[in-house]
Amino acid sequence: MRSNQELSFPRSETLLSEKQPESDLLKRWNRWNRNLFIRRTDSLTHGKITVHDEMGTYILGQKTDLCPLEVTVHIHDLQTYASIINSGSIGVAEAYMRGEWTCSNLTYLVRIFVVNREVLDKMEQGFARFGVTIHEILHKFLNKNTKQGSKKNISAHYDLGNEFFRLFLDQTLMYSSAIFEDTEESLEKASKNKMDRICKKLELKPQDHLLEIGTGWGGFAIHAAQNYGCQVTTTTISQEQFQLAKERVKESGLQDRVEVLKEDYRNLNGQYDKLVSIEMIEAVGHQFLQGYFQKCSSLLKKDGML
Repeated sequence: MRSNQELSFPRSETLLSEKQPESDLLKRWNRWNRNLFIRRTDSLTHGKITVHDEMGTYILGQKTDLCPLEVTVHIHDLQTYASIINSGSIGVAEAYMRGEWTCSNLTYLVRIFVVNREVLDKMEQGFARFGVTIHEILHKFLNKNTKQGSKKNISAHYDLGNEFFRLFLDQTLMYSSAIFEDTEESLEKASKNKMDRICKKLELKPQDHLLEIGTGWGGFAIHAAQNYGCQVTTTTISQEQFQLAKERVKESGLQDRVEVLKEDYRNLNGQYDKLVSIEMIEAVGHQFLQGYFQKCSSLLKKDGML
């Protein structure tokens, strides 16, 4: 690593050209975040950091026997401070990747903050917590698991592309916890162990009609139909998963036993002998849990099993 040259990622030409003049409100916001950052890092004792931004220059700490290191940081965009306030060290890293700040020696900078651990802790536990709270409120408001919100959230994750998920999943394409019965087993074997465990707990029989909420890529539906002879209806709201699951069902010759739907579970009707939903509950959202279980109950026959 070269210590005498600034380390940076290439800054986006488009982002730079499209940047709009700051409003008075944004300027005040950036100044407030800058001042807060300086106040919360002025306890840095060991090592010297000289910071240049469009508002001027300030120095944090000084060289000591414990840490005789010195670095220079250039803040190219004052909104970097908001990123740090909002997300702590993660915000620092993301702003660096966006080219919003550069450093004469990144390794030295990290070492200085390691020595001054209490300052780093402040970033994570102090003012960063304030930013996280705002972020969480906005996240919950903008990503509510309504029918439309759920579709958007699922698409943002699972529709990244099936080939991406194939890079780290096994042949079953199960995207949930596996059960390793010994340390020598492969991920594929452990995934099949898990599917078998679920099927046995459901006491699946050939005469059963099983509903699966959350298809994934069809691995469990195919396993249940192939190995237990039951009828399976499985539903997803991911377009990518829907298409691949249908292809896999066809390749397995199970079109007569497995039906893949692209439908929100809240829109489903009918009653089933058994119902399964594997590690999908975390995507439901706390405020929708009661409705989720009520819907599951309504989809089960009187003597059905969940």
